[in-house]
Amino acid sequence: MRIDIITVLPELLESPFAHSIMKRAKDKGLLEVNVHHLRQYSNFRQNQVDDYQFGGGAGMVMMIEPLVNAIEALQKETTYDEIIYLTPDGQTFNQKMANRLSLKGNLLLICGHYKGIDERVREHFVTMEISIGDFVLSGGELAAAVVVDAIGRLLPGVLNDETSALFDSFQDNLLAPPVYTRPETFRDWKVPAVLMSGDHRKIEEWRHDEAVKRTQERRPDLLNHD
Repeated sequence: MRIDIITVLPELLESPFAHSIMKRAKDKGLLEVNVHHLRQYSNFRQNQVDDYQFGGGAGMVMMIEPLVNAIEALQKETTYDEIIYLTPDGQTFNQKMANRLSLKGNLLLICGHYKGIDERVREHFVTMEISIGDFVLSGGELAAAVVVDAIGRLLPGVLNDETSALFDSFQDNLLAPPVYTRPETFRDWKVPAVLMSGDHRKIEEWRHDEAVKRTQERRPDLLNHD
């Protein structure tokens, strides 16, 4: 999978993809992440990429020309399955969306900044708009890192145990069940006996029941979600 990211702050995206699972995905050749500095596509003085909004009002807006220059330059290299704009008023990102996007081949992510981007870019180029929650960040870079991480870990061969992602929270609309590791007893706090039984059928039943219970207690909305 190839993911390109357009941003005015590429430095913010250096660390997230240079460590841990995302680094492993890149080293294995399973995920290619390219970060593009928007200012390199500006034809304005001092590589300007933002301007005041028409009609007045506080805050700057990312200009249409540098963004279109960047998008069209990248489209000459790659055909994108989705051009995604990270924005607070987009569709809320969730596990099902991550699953669907992980099956794509090439994605282009646009990181919003300031008061957002010129609406004409959204109308004529963006095919999908994503929000990672009902709050506002300084820019879309951290949201882009979240989306790439959630997608990248689902790619076949990225995780050491490829079945691991199937049991994450939000798969099948359930939160993950409790997990335990050594020692079996710590300060008189014991691991549930069923997990030590070696009976895999009973263990899976226990995990499913605990996942349902935890979801009912903490996120009952998931159980009623299609």
